[in-house]
Amino acid sequence: MSVEEMLGIVRELPHQLGDALWRVESAAVPRADAPGGLAVCGVGGSAIGGDLARAVLGDRARRPLRTVRDYALEPWAGADTLVLCSSYSGNTEETLACYQAAGEAGAPRVALTTGGELARRAREEGVPVIGVPGGIPPRAAVAYMVIGALECAASCGAAPSLRAEIEGAAGPLSGLAAGEEEPRRLAEALRGRVPIVYGGGPTAPVARRWKTQLNENAKRHAFWSTLPEANHNELCAFAAGGDVTLVLLEDEGQHERIRRRIERTAEVAAEAGLAVERVSSRGSTPFERVMSLVLLGDLVSVLLAGLEGVDPTPVEALEQFKRTL
Repeated sequence: MSVEEMLGIVRELPHQLGDALWRVESAAVPRADAPGGLAVCGVGGSAIGGDLARAVLGDRARRPLRTVRDYALEPWAGADTLVLCSSYSGNTEETLACYQAAGEAGAPRVALTTGGELARRAREEGVPVIGVPGGIPPRAAVAYMVIGALECAASCGAAPSLRAEIEGAAGPLSGLAAGEEEPRRLAEALRGRVPIVYGGGPTAPVARRWKTQLNENAKRHAFWSTLPEANHNELCAFAAGGDVTLVLLEDEGQHERIRRRIERTAEVAAEAGLAVERVSSRGSTPFERVMSLVLLGDLVSVLLAGLEGVDPTPVEALEQFKRTL
C-alpha cells in the first residue's frame, strides 16, 4: 500500500464515526449497572481506544474506566465490572486470556473485533460482538475502538452517552482531514529527528498514540511521556542534546498548571538547544478536540513515512516477532 493509499484510509476517520455508532447499536450491547466500571482489555491499536475514551470523558466519568494491557484482569475486577475485550484480529493472545479470565470471574463481557477466535468464542457463549470492518491496518480502526469503549462505558453506567458529541464531530474533523499545511509542516520538522511527544491530562493518551503511529507508520524511534511527571526527571536529559524534537500536545481542557508546565518545558528545551513543536487541539467538544489531535498525529506519521521513503503499511517486525513466540 502506498503512502497516498494509507493517507486515504487515515482521512476516512471522520466518516467512520457514524458507522462505529451504528455497529455498536447493531451489537445490542445490553444496558446493565456495573458498579465496578469498565475494563478495556487489549494491546496496541486495539487498546488505545480505552485510553482515549477516558481522556474524552474527563470529569464526566462516573465510575472507573481502565485499560488492561496484559494476560490477566486486575485482581479486583469481578462480576460488577463490564469487560470489553478489544482485538482487531480477534486472535490476540493477551486479549483472549483476559476474555477467559473475565468469564471465570463472572464478569459481563463484550467483544470488539473483526472476527477470529475472539468472535467465535463470544458467539458460542452469547456474548455481544461489536463488529469492526476488516481490510484496513488495525491501527487505522481507532475510531471504532474509541467509540466502542465510550458506548460500553455508557451502557454500564460508567459515563453518560456522548452520541450527540460524536455525531457532531464528523463535519469539523472532515475539514482537518482534508488539510495539508500543518501535517506536512510537522512531518518536515520531524524528518531525521527523534520525536519525544509530551501530553498532559486529556492529551496524555494522544501522546502515546503519536508515538506508536510514528513507530509503525514511519518506522522511526519515537517516545512519549506525560506532564507533570516528565518535569520531575526527563528535564535532566535535555542537556545531552541530540537530534531530538519535543512535541508538546496542548488542549484547553488541561489543568492550568499543566498548561504553564508546557510553556516552561518548551522554554527549557529551547534553551538546551532542542527543537520544539507545540501542537494545539481543535474543536468545541472534548471528543472533537481529542480526536483532532489523534487525526493530526496519524497524518503526520504517514507523511513522515513518505519523506523517509518507507512504506507505512507493513509491520513485518511485529508479525515476525509474533511468529517466533
